[in-house]
Amino acid sequence: MSPQSTIKLWVITLVLSLFSNVVFSQLKITHLLTENLPNPASVDNKAPRFSWQLQSPERNVLQKAYDLKVYEGKELVWTSGKKSIDQSVNITYAGPALKSGAQYKWSVTVWDNKGKQATNTAFFRMGLLSPSDWKAKWITPGYKEDSIMRPSPVFMKNFQPGKKIKSAIAYITCHGVYFATINDKKIGSDLLTPGWTSYHQRLQYQVYDITDLLQKGNNNIQVTIGAGWYRGKLGWWGQNNMYGKLPALLFQAEIQYTDGSKEYINSDTSWQATESQIRYAEIYNGEIIDHTFKPKPATPVKVLELPFDNLVATINEPVRAHETFKPLKIFKAPNGETIVDFGQNLVGFARLKIKGAAGSILAVEHAEILDQEGNFYTANLRSAKQRDIYILKGGEEESFEPHFTFHGFRYARISGIKDFDPSILQADQIEAVAIYSDMPQTGYFECSDSLVNQLQHNIVWSQNGNFLDVPTDCPQRNERFGWTGDAQVFSRTATFNRQVNNFFAKWLQDLAVAQFPNGVVPFIVPDIFSAVDENSRNGAAGWSDAVTIIPWNIYFAYGDKKVLTDMYPHMKAWVDCVTAQSVKGLWRKNFQFGDWLSYRSGYNEVDRSALTDVYLVAQAYYAYSTQLLVNAARALGKSDDVEKYIGVLNKIKEAFCKEYVTPNGRILSNTQTSYVLALQFDLLPEEFRPIAAKMLAENVVSYDYHLTTGFLGVPFLPHVLSRFGYNDIAYKLLLQQTYPSWLYPVKMGATTIWERWDGIKPDGSFQLADMNSFNHYSYGAVGDWMYRVMAGIDTDTSGVGYKKIRIMPHPGAGISYVKAGLETYYGEVKVEWKIVGGKFILDVEVPANTSAEVYVPKGDLREYEREVVGSGKYHYEEMIAL
Repeated sequence: MSPQSTIKLWVITLVLSLFSNVVFSQLKITHLLTENLPNPASVDNKAPRFSWQLQSPERNVLQKAYDLKVYEGKELVWTSGKKSIDQSVNITYAGPALKSGAQYKWSVTVWDNKGKQATNTAFFRMGLLSPSDWKAKWITPGYKEDSIMRPSPVFMKNFQPGKKIKSAIAYITCHGVYFATINDKKIGSDLLTPGWTSYHQRLQYQVYDITDLLQKGNNNIQVTIGAGWYRGKLGWWGQNNMYGKLPALLFQAEIQYTDGSKEYINSDTSWQATESQIRYAEIYNGEIIDHTFKPKPATPVKVLELPFDNLVATINEPVRAHETFKPLKIFKAPNGETIVDFGQNLVGFARLKIKGAAGSILAVEHAEILDQEGNFYTANLRSAKQRDIYILKGGEEESFEPHFTFHGFRYARISGIKDFDPSILQADQIEAVAIYSDMPQTGYFECSDSLVNQLQHNIVWSQNGNFLDVPTDCPQRNERFGWTGDAQVFSRTATFNRQVNNFFAKWLQDLAVAQFPNGVVPFIVPDIFSAVDENSRNGAAGWSDAVTIIPWNIYFAYGDKKVLTDMYPHMKAWVDCVTAQSVKGLWRKNFQFGDWLSYRSGYNEVDRSALTDVYLVAQAYYAYSTQLLVNAARALGKSDDVEKYIGVLNKIKEAFCKEYVTPNGRILSNTQTSYVLALQFDLLPEEFRPIAAKMLAENVVSYDYHLTTGFLGVPFLPHVLSRFGYNDIAYKLLLQQTYPSWLYPVKMGATTIWERWDGIKPDGSFQLADMNSFNHYSYGAVGDWMYRVMAGIDTDTSGVGYKKIRIMPHPGAGISYVKAGLETYYGEVKVEWKIVGGKFILDVEVPANTSAEVYVPKGDLREYEREVVGSGKYHYEEMIAL
């Protein structure tokens, strides 16, 4: 090589090196959030909180300082100044009062400990902060409604903008559920808005940018309203008009012109209404759409005198359409019916494209499962029909999908009611559409066992379908309620799979307003049950405890102190309520669900009963809620309450041991759940804990490594086993494939979590039809153990929200690798471990502005090597013996 060539190569290498340093050592700021949302359109927290992520390819990157600025237009409203702290999550606005309905830009500049800095910007709009900001009026149709079918009304308004439009914002809500269009184009992509809340106290409105939907000349607004939760049939008792009798609309659009002037298009007497082609719509029963129906001329609306002080901005992600599923197969059932199998139990609806004669009528019915003969099975729906009926206009191909209902299903039965032959249906004419709250996916998990991977799939899909604006118990029968016990059991698992901070924050606000003055938390939120069930007015362990458990889980997973602050008075009220009912620290009052739907053997096998005393369960949860109240008081700096409730907690534990524990450490009921709760909640003296753990392990072995826990015991069973040195038994429980076990439904073909361990019995028959959902997330709470123990991704108590990460994988026999990741507010934590030739190989990735304690198992897995690391990628290898 010539000297000239050598010099040229050296110069190229130097340039590339410098380029690499510039490009690949850049600090970036990403994932800018206001109130946990990207560029939210409505914020009613008058002191919004801002969060961001740092991204850098370098190791050990920490934020050294930040400077946050908020602008209205080009005007600087507030600056934090340069703050020399590493906080990058939930920085609270501390400037002048923000204006109702105004849009703001915020920017943040960050300096890291490597001498680099970066800047990024985002936006947010304040909601309407006062009832006086509403210029619109509540309107209802002026015509007399068909009180039997209650066709969906459509409200309409024509207007012509007077000038050139700069921007336009619409605020919409209703009594019922709505979809809106401008010039036949849908406003937004949300479904079933405004969602389900405690309407009399909290009715959400939605905000949309409608600038691009408007045109020169005439513009036509139409808003169609279905009965929804507001006045539709709810509950197995079939009551309608739960919140009110009339459909009503509130619509307010603010148009800004380029000359600086404004115009408002508001719902008022200038609007008209008529019946739409949606001739019937109920959440449980489905929808009837008639394309042959010609609406009558629209008539003037009536104005309703309704309050505005219950209106609140939407803080959670809306329900939207997500995945679509083409038919796995279309077939004739043994009884001759046409069935479509979509291959996945989901929540949503079927979308059809059909061509046929005018007046032809077809029905699409929905079910989760087929019976033993292979026919369509609907007995477990109870009275819910889950049936959509479509009447064809005729001529060209027509599209049909419901607007104001949702179904839980894997199978659709297509039938011809009039002049329609279902056998002509082709696979390209129908698809299933999954809908659920639009929470970002945050976690993933996979391992070497395909059945466990399917279990994880089932957990995710049960969460998807049942996180539909409220955390529902099931999506198919005439229920679909926000059962508090089910939600608290699954809440920690839910935080891994999706970003559920705002989802639960919204629901907890409804829980707060549902709480009775004496501190009782009802069984269902929003509460429509207490009016018909006296027990719900008294509360129950594990259900009412949602008021303490979920706020703590949200705080722990996200580091969101606002949820804890908002709910602290309600946590305290519930613990005080139970304390007032207790005698010498012992709570033995009220109806109790106990360990709901735990395993029960045949009635001729009394010695194998797995029923746990309901008051033992109640006492354990009383202790748990009190401990969480102590934790919350400590986190919020309420030292007086810390001392007070530690005293209460000690009395509860003392009463538990006196009432339910023998001098030899045996616990009343002698069930898996009784030992699990006592150990998980630290109710036993230190010297009794190894004894109780041994008895728990022996109990599991006596059932040939099958679980017997119900809703309240199941989240903690594998955690307790691993914590007390029985990780091998926890793995055997997870990998058990016969009834009762987590993998039994998987082996039976489940694609979601079942409500009961034996929803389908080993002989192929079904459990009792009146309570047998095949999409019910509670037992999926085992996911939390899979993520935090198997994979080992956890947050440290001294750095909640994954500011300080704890990575401690627990390998076990039967699994040769695990791969998992979690998108935190700081970035993604990744863990991948595998066992090759007796060697444990671990790869870890830690996001910027965090630190992690990494524990690497070695030897016989009873010891760990510990290392504290900063951000970056790390690799470990240790010899182990499984």
